[in-house]
Amino acid sequence: MFGRQQQLETPQEIRRSALDLLARREHSRLEMLRKLKLRGASTDQCEAVIDQLQEDGLLSDERFCEAYVHARVQRGYGPQRLAEELRERGVAEHLVSDVLGLDWDWSKRASVAFAKRFPEGPAEDLKQRAKQLNFMRYRGFADFRLD
Repeated sequence: MFGRQQQLETPQEIRRSALDLLARREHSRLEMLRKLKLRGASTDQCEAVIDQLQEDGLLSDERFCEAYVHARVQRGYGPQRLAEELRERGVAEHLVSDVLGLDWDWSKRASVAFAKRFPEGPAEDLKQRAKQLNFMRYRGFADFRLD
């Protein structure tokens, strides 16, 4: 398992490796390219295989974006953090704004995330309040207000 990893040399090997990755979870185009290159495939061959996977409907940035946001929202993350994470994974800005603009009640989700982390409610101490607000910003709820 920790031995030298086999180099992907043929399009068939690259495709098989890509399908193995997709069997585990959705990937963005950029993520797939990075992972295949780490496995030793050339950029040109990767691009060709990835293009074919997209044509076949097996790789989709839109589907990845939707699945990623759904999973991360369930864990209490907000729109600013999700947008940044999706950009890092190479998802187009229009897909990010489309998916994050869906019918998510961000203020309710922020309140739930806050209540889960701080069941005692907003702190009276200014230092503690700052900590609470920093936590919410880190989670991606930059507009959250302690009332």
